[in-house]
Amino acid sequence: QVQLVESGGDLVHAGGSLRLSCAVSGITFSIYTMAWYRQPPGMQRELVEGITSNGRTNYADSVKGRFTISRDNAKNTVYLQMNSLKPEDTAVYYCNAKWIKFDYWGQGTQVTVSS
Repeated sequence: QVQLVESGGDLVHAGGSLRLSCAVSGITFSIYTMAWYRQPPGMQRELVEGITSNGRTNYADSVKGRFTISRDNAKNTVYLQMNSLKPEDTAVYYCNAKWIKFDYWGQGTQVTVSS
């Protein structure tokens, strides 16, 4: 059974920081491309940042210089360090694992940034 369990979401003031974690089980974690997506209220889900199996990253322009994705293959965990948070970062953040046709999602964690 594949499980992706996000944690770390919270209510923070603008300018604050949070670190999200996604613990993964049931797959060969190291071969998967991992990513964080977010879905703001009333909007579509969007890619925040991704990291391939060999560590290459890509990110949305809106988070450039503020957010950093990383992975620990020994712990089967992917992280999203979020600094200089803005109210527009408010969203449910989802963890995603993808490899060929296999595509898995976590249940999401709420991040709320107050102004």
